[in-house]
Amino acid sequence: MNPNAKLTLVGAGPGDPELITLKGLNALKTADVILYDALVNPVLLDHSPEAKKIFVGKRKGFHRYSQDEINSMIVEQAFLHGHVIRLKGGDPFVFGRGSEEIDHAENFGLHTKIVPGISSSIAVPSSIGIPLTKRGVSESFWVITGCNSDRQLSLDVSLAAQSSATVVILMGMHKLNQITTVFKELGKGETPAAVIQNGTLESQNSGVGTIDDIEDIVAQKKLSNPAIIIIGDVVSEANNAKELSEKLELYLAS
Repeated sequence: MNPNAKLTLVGAGPGDPELITLKGLNALKTADVILYDALVNPVLLDHSPEAKKIFVGKRKGFHRYSQDEINSMIVEQAFLHGHVIRLKGGDPFVFGRGSEEIDHAENFGLHTKIVPGISSSIAVPSSIGIPLTKRGVSESFWVITGCNSDRQLSLDVSLAAQSSATVVILMGMHKLNQITTVFKELGKGETPAAVIQNGTLESQNSGVGTIDDIEDIVAQKKLSNPAIIIIGDVVSEANNAKELSEKLELYLAS
């Protein structure tokens, strides 16, 4: 066994390469091997010029490697080369299956370390001026996967829809019709809703409306994955932020 064999799980943040933590960057500089995901900004790989890089990303309908294969690869590469960085978009423990990878590595005696990342569930809404909580508007928020392990809509969506909380849905674009149906059946068709694609990147695009019209807005703007869905009264703050920005630009130009 390589005496330097170990695994560090690093959260790469929501997309903007400047939103990785300093601790994450320092870890990358010590990597012998980097296994990175589809949502990781490739610019981050430049911080490890000598490391071996292996793409192990998953997209809907395309999995280069299964999760079991990735788990095995972590151990194999650590034994062969030393320090393996598992670089994952957002935070590794927010729908990232990071705990499974840590458990597998430790079963083979590898030392492990976790570097948290900024989750897209928090950073992406704020990037267009949506606060997940606001005094007098929202006291809490749910972060839910749109698609469970059985490829069905999570049952938690209907539970969250019954609350007054902000609802953030990851990996839910292919279930958008089902999601809006859940809210409409509860009489919440006028609830503000937003979809943000490529959050925090230069290619970011978004649509803001209500449960009743968000599907039409998504179609008009041709929004698709990777994207997140935000539902709740705080979504109205996005329009307020936009209006303030436009007023400021007009003031500065005058």
